[in-house]
Amino acid sequence: METIIIEGTPKTPSVNFDSASGILHLKGRSIPENSIEFYKPLVEWLDEYAAKPQAKTAVNIQLEYFNTSSSKCLLDLFKKLEGMHKSGNDITIKWYYEEDDEDMLEAGEDYQSIINIPFKMIEVEQ
Repeated sequence: METIIIEGTPKTPSVNFDSASGILHLKGRSIPENSIEFYKPLVEWLDEYAAKPQAKTAVNIQLEYFNTSSSKCLLDLFKKLEGMHKSGNDITIKWYYEEDDEDMLEAGEDYQSIINIPFKMIEVEQ
């Protein structure tokens, strides 16, 4: 299974979904012209990964900003992961936010309340 690596741009996050290590990174800004088009390969990758996941999957989300359409796509990713978690896979989501970014903390808490996967809120200093 291929690793997905996408270089970040001012409008799209950098992505590194590594099936061999079970570590999935999403970092940067997520305001693509078409969020569904940007996130579709990631959702499809998770479908394939779910068939043979690693013993532990760590998902690191470190977004500085995302728009409404990206938030729906993130929820889609989290729902795929939740399905894997319900099947007995060890999955942890680490949600990084800057210490003074209340909006990003609240967004992570909102996802945490919707999705039944262990979430860790991690404050990072600027």
